[in-house]
Amino acid sequence: MVSIFKTIPSQIAPQEKRIALHGLTWQAYQQILDALPQSRAARLTYDCGTLEITMPLENHEFASEMIGLFIRILVGEMDLKLKSMRSTTLDREDLNRGAEPDNAYYIQNQPMVSGRNVNLSVDPAPDLVVEVDITHTDIDKNRLYAAIGVPELWRYNGLEWRIYQLQGDTYTEFDRSPTFTCVEKVDLYHFLEQASQDEIEAERIFRALIETRLAN
Repeated sequence: MVSIFKTIPSQIAPQEKRIALHGLTWQAYQQILDALPQSRAARLTYDCGTLEITMPLENHEFASEMIGLFIRILVGEMDLKLKSMRSTTLDREDLNRGAEPDNAYYIQNQPMVSGRNVNLSVDPAPDLVVEVDITHTDIDKNRLYAAIGVPELWRYNGLEWRIYQLQGDTYTEFDRSPTFTCVEKVDLYHFLEQASQDEIEAERIFRALIETRLAN
């Protein structure tokens, strides 16, 4: 694939550091999770014995933050509801899986969880999860989030935005988000490129674009 822009040039050193530990029990994972400070930058993903610890650097955090803003603009302009989970730990002991995504949101199911903390033992999974993976990950995140039951998964690798919708127990890739059908992939690419120069101007331009599309 040839990208229409390069927010993260390939010649730059890797923009994430990852450590993978294998053969860990759920209890060992929980002990590591509890031992780390709540304010840490590192994010943990646990999948059936494999624990991956990611330490994101600037380009990762930029993409995560701007994709979050992209989503917030869409939700606001489309008059939808939103509960943002950010990187809240999504633990499912019964599945032997847990994750701290870059962003997670309740949109369709926001009324079910508004005004309180989410309990995944009884509440549905977030409607939309965003994962930014600039470098290789040892964990099959599509399989992980499909098992947790996340209906829509966005993955961004610094050059390409991939959109997945849960169908049965596996994801199918689509060119458009089922939640935000008015948006094309090129819109995110342009938004990120513009935001790399001026985030406020990028927000203004994108908001005006969506307002025009919805009005038409």
